[in-house]
Amino acid sequence: MPEPRELTVTFVPGVTPGKWIHRWEDRVRDVVLHANPVAEYCQLDAVRSGAADMAFVRLPVGTDGLNVIPLYTELSVVVAPKDHPIAAFEEIAVEELAEEYLLADPDDFPAWRDISTEIREGTRKPLPDMGSVEEALDLVEAGLGILILPMSVARHFNRKGLRARVVTGVPETGVGLAWLHSDTPLPDGFDAVIEEFIGVVRGRSAHSSRQPSVQAKQDAAPKKGAKATAKGATAKGATTARSGAGKGGAGKGGGPNLRGGGRPGGKARAQKRGRR
Repeated sequence: MPEPRELTVTFVPGVTPGKWIHRWEDRVRDVVLHANPVAEYCQLDAVRSGAADMAFVRLPVGTDGLNVIPLYTELSVVVAPKDHPIAAFEEIAVEELAEEYLLADPDDFPAWRDISTEIREGTRKPLPDMGSVEEALDLVEAGLGILILPMSVARHFNRKGLRARVVTGVPETGVGLAWLHSDTPLPDGFDAVIEEFIGVVRGRSAHSSRQPSVQAKQDAAPKKGAKATAKGATAKGATTARSGAGKGGAGKGGGPNLRGGGRPGGKARAQKRGRR
C-alpha cells in the first residue's frame, strides 16, 4: 500500500491560513495538509531545507532558487505606548513621526528615513538588540521608541499597553507564497499537488478547469466526439444489417422472380404457355 501523501506549509505571524486549510480539506482528501507557524526572520528556512514544501512569506524576499507569487497587500500601522499622542488619531501621516525614534533599520522605511530629524542632524543612536517582534514591542511598551508594522502583525501581537494607528505615506506590505524552483518534474506527480494548493489560495473554485484535480477528471471522462462516433458507427451498422437482410430475402423469393418475368404469378403463366 503506498504511503499517504502530505503537503507541509509554513506561515509567518499575521497570516491566517485557516480558510485555505478548510478549503483544502474539503476538496483534497488524499493529501494531508500540515501548516506550521514560523518567525519572519527565518521564514524561508524550512522550504530551503526541505522540511516544508511551501511558505507564506512577508514580501519582499530573495527569489534565488524560488518561485514566489504575491497574494495580497495590507496597510502599515505605527505602534506606540497607549498614552502616546498618536492614540488620539485614527490614522497619522509619516511626516508626523519625524521626531520619533524608530526601532527598525531606517533603510527599511525610506519615507521615514528621509524626513527623520535625528538622521538629518546625525544624532540617531544605534539600535538595541532585538531578536523578535515581541522583543521590539517590549521596548515600545517601555517608551524607548515606535514601530511600523503590517496591520495583521500588530493585531497578532496586540497588547493592552500599546496602540496601533494606520500610518500613511509608507508603502503597503505584501504577503506571498514561495516554494523551491525545479527544472524537472517532482516525483509522484507532486507538481499537481503544488498547483492545486496555489489554486486554492488564489480563490479558484472547486470546479475551475485550471485546477489539476478537475483536469484529471476531464481527461478520464469519455470524450463527446468519441461518444458521437460510437453512436454513428452503431447506427450505420444497424442500417447495413437491415439492408443485407433485405437483399438476402430477395434471393429466396422476397424480391422479383426473374424466371417469371418479374411479375407475381409469372411462373404459373409461363408453365401454361409451355403446355400450349
